[in-house]
Amino acid sequence: MFDTPLGITLFIIICVLALILITLLNFYLVGHILRLAILTRSHKNKWTRGCPVKEPLQIEMYDIGQKWHDANVASKKELHIENEGFNLYGEYFDFGFDRALIFVSGRTEALGYGYYFVQPYKELGYNVFVFDQRAHGHSDGKYNTLGFEEHKDLIKWAELLHDTYGNKSILLHGICIGSSCCLQALVSDKCPDYICGMIADGMYTRFYDSFKNHLVKFKQPKNLLAPFVNMSFKLATGHTMRIGNIDFIDKLTKPILFIHSKKDKYSVPSMAEALYAKVSHDKKKLVWFEDGAHSRLRPVDTERYDGAIKEFLAEHFEEVKA
Repeated sequence: MFDTPLGITLFIIICVLALILITLLNFYLVGHILRLAILTRSHKNKWTRGCPVKEPLQIEMYDIGQKWHDANVASKKELHIENEGFNLYGEYFDFGFDRALIFVSGRTEALGYGYYFVQPYKELGYNVFVFDQRAHGHSDGKYNTLGFEEHKDLIKWAELLHDTYGNKSILLHGICIGSSCCLQALVSDKCPDYICGMIADGMYTRFYDSFKNHLVKFKQPKNLLAPFVNMSFKLATGHTMRIGNIDFIDKLTKPILFIHSKKDKYSVPSMAEALYAKVSHDKKKLVWFEDGAHSRLRPVDTERYDGAIKEFLAEHFEEVKA
């Protein structure tokens, strides 16, 4: 069959097609493995309440946060809800105010990460709630869906804080993927009026673009791998990384504060600029930090970080405490 010119040509075509198929299968396998690593909780010891990254700055942040927790543990209530078949867990610090702050951690970070960031809110007159998102800490779940599913849990938590614990208004503060969860809650048709606004630290336009920046850092072929990671993600969760905050932030009607580093290598500065520009109202503010890694801005200049929050709240909400 292959001893004629036509047969040789056919053989070459078959070999080329087989090589292409093997290459595509290899890329899908690598993409699947990456999705399992970064967006899937494969066992209960993954994404626990401990410090997820053993690097000095984050360890220091966790230690400071734990000291805040220990100093305020007398005000803490352990809370539990069920939503869409998942058991979800959180901690509510009741300081006697009639409004609350919900902190939403990023990927890999359970509620313990929030202790470091919520510190200014007690002084500003807010009760504080931190929680384990799906697939984190003590909560059920397997996948991180970039807020597409988790924002439904966030709304349920807000309802509990309002209906049961008497908080008249609820503010959201999210880090990276956590800020995407907050935004999706605020633009949801089911968002109650008392969820009044949000702080977004390190928000990206679409996770697809942010993930490609991660691949660049690790010197991987971003334009070849990213589509296969997204394919695996969509097959597992029904969602796509190609849709993100930039696609629905124009629906936001409530105040938003962007806090962003000019040296963020993942949610690069142009993302913050694009998101800010697409907010369709004037109840918005963008505060730049000249230095600081992604989601590591508060330790760079704690006074300025907390001050930006205080100024934002004073401008758009009831008078905050001095």
